[in-house]
Amino acid sequence: MTLHDLMKNFIQDYLNVNKIEFNDWSINPNTQKGFGDYSSNIALKLTKLLKKSPLEIAEEITNHHNNKKEIFDLSASKPGFVNFHISNKYYIQILRQIIAEKELFGKQKKLNQKANVEFVSCNPTGPLTVGHGRQAILGDMISSILSWQGYDVTREYYYNDAGKQMRILSESCYAKYASKVGVAFDEPENGYIGGYLDEIADKIIDKYGKDLTKDDTIFRTFTEKEIFKDIESSLKNLGIKFDVFSKEGAYYKNGSIDNVLSILEEKNLSYKKDGAIWFKTSELGKEEDKVLVKSSGEPTYRLPDIAYHADKVDRGFDLIVDVFGADHIDTYPDVILGLKCLDKKTDHIKVVIHQFVTIKKGGEIVKMSTRKANFITLDELHDELNSDVIRYFFIMRGANSHLDFDLDLAKDESEKNPVYYLQYANARISNLLIRYQKEINENPKIDLSKLNEKDEISLIKLLSKFPQKMDEVSESLEPRKLATYLEEVAAAYHKFYGNHKVINHDDINTSFARKQLCEATQIILKNGLSILGISAPDRM
Repeated sequence: MTLHDLMKNFIQDYLNVNKIEFNDWSINPNTQKGFGDYSSNIALKLTKLLKKSPLEIAEEITNHHNNKKEIFDLSASKPGFVNFHISNKYYIQILRQIIAEKELFGKQKKLNQKANVEFVSCNPTGPLTVGHGRQAILGDMISSILSWQGYDVTREYYYNDAGKQMRILSESCYAKYASKVGVAFDEPENGYIGGYLDEIADKIIDKYGKDLTKDDTIFRTFTEKEIFKDIESSLKNLGIKFDVFSKEGAYYKNGSIDNVLSILEEKNLSYKKDGAIWFKTSELGKEEDKVLVKSSGEPTYRLPDIAYHADKVDRGFDLIVDVFGADHIDTYPDVILGLKCLDKKTDHIKVVIHQFVTIKKGGEIVKMSTRKANFITLDELHDELNSDVIRYFFIMRGANSHLDFDLDLAKDESEKNPVYYLQYANARISNLLIRYQKEINENPKIDLSKLNEKDEISLIKLLSKFPQKMDEVSESLEPRKLATYLEEVAAAYHKFYGNHKVINHDDINTSFARKQLCEATQIILKNGLSILGISAPDRM
C-alpha cells in the first residue's frame, strides 16, 4: 500500500466513522516548510456540509484516532488544512525496500492488459530526419513506460504505401534514373531531389539495367524497399525496434476503406459534392464538413486512418496510444469521430501531439525540407552524437512545446550537458562503492537510523517518490517528467555527497548506512535511465 493510500485511508476512516459520504477532496505534496510533507483540503471542502469553520474541522480530523503513528503525525493549520508529517522511520523503511527490490522497485506486476503504441509512421519517401526523431524517441519511451507499468506493449509503425506521395517519389526516382542513362524526362511537380535518390537510381541501373520505362513498377517498389531499409537502420541505431508494420494499401485490398464509406453512407453521414465525398462532421459537433475523398478520387488522410484505427480497436487492445506530429492536430479528432460512427470504442485511445524541432548550430537555426533535401538526417545526427545524448535531447522539453535541439550543447561532454550530469552521478556512485570495498571492506550490522541529516532524509524522500512519479508519467505519457525527476535525484545526491563524508574509518556504522543510501540512489537512477533507453556507465 502506498503512502498516499495510507493517508487517504485515514481521512476516509474519519468520514466513515462520522457517517459522511463525500469525495471531493485531495491530498497533495506540501511546499511550505513547517506544515508537513503533505496537506489535505478536506476540512475546507466540508465546511458547508458540516456548518463548522474549516480550522475547527481540521483540528477535529487531526484528533481522530491514528493507528499509523509510526508513519505519520498530524497537525492543523489555517485556514483549515490537515497536514501529514511523515516520520523518518517510514522513509528508512522505503530505503530498505529499494535496496531489497533493486531493479524491481516501483515496477508494476503484469496487468494482463495490452497496449498498442503507434509512432514514427513516416512514409518511405526519404531518410528519417531529426524532425522524425522526436516522435521516434517519444513513442519508444512511452512504450517502455507502459511496459514498466505492467502493460503488454505492441510497438507499431503504419505508413502509406499507396498514395500521392509514393507516386511522386516513384516519378522522382525515374527522373534521377533517366538523367543517368541519358533519356529525356519531365521533372515531376514538387518532386524529391535528395542525394539518396541518386544512390537508389544507381542501384536500379546496376540491378535492372538501363532500359526501364517510366511506368515500370520497379521505381516504386524498389525505392520504397530501399528507403524503408534505411529507416529501419536509422531507428535501430537509436535502439528502436517495432513489433508490427502496417501498410495503408492493405486496407484498400481487404475492403476496409470501402466498408467505412458504405457505413457512413448508410447512416447518412456522408454525401457527394463537386465530385468529392464529404464527411458530415458539422452534424457531429464540428464547424464544417471534411473531405474524405477528393474530386480526383484520391482519399484524404482521414479515410484510411479511420479504417486503420478501426482495425486496431478490433484487435482488442486495452489502451491505444497514437504519437503524432503537430500537423495531425486537425485530422485526428475527425478520425475519432469516424470510429464513433462505426460504433467502435474510443475512450481507450490517447493521442500525444508533439511540436516541431528546430536544430541550432552555432546559434543559428538550420532550415530543413525533405523535398529540397536540405535536411539533417537522423543518421547524420548519430554520426555526431551518441544515442544516449540524442534520446535525452529529444525529451528536453514537454511534447507539446517547441524543441530547440542545441547541437553545441549536445556535443558538450561536461556537466552542463544534462545527459552527462545524470550519467556522472551514477559513475560517481560506482567509483565510491569500489573505493568503499577497497578501503573499508567491512559490512557491519545495518543501522539505517544513522541517516538523520537533512540532506540524507531529503534524498531518501526523493527516492521514495519513484513509484508515484512513474504513475504520474504513465498517466501523462510525458517522458520529460521522468527525466526532470532523475535530474532532481542527481542534484540531491551531489548535494549530499558534497556535504557528507561517505567513507569514514572512524565511524563505520554511519559510513555503511551512507553507502546503502548511495546504492539506493544508483538503483533509482539506473531504473529511470533504463526506462528512457539511456545507458548508465559505471565509468566516465
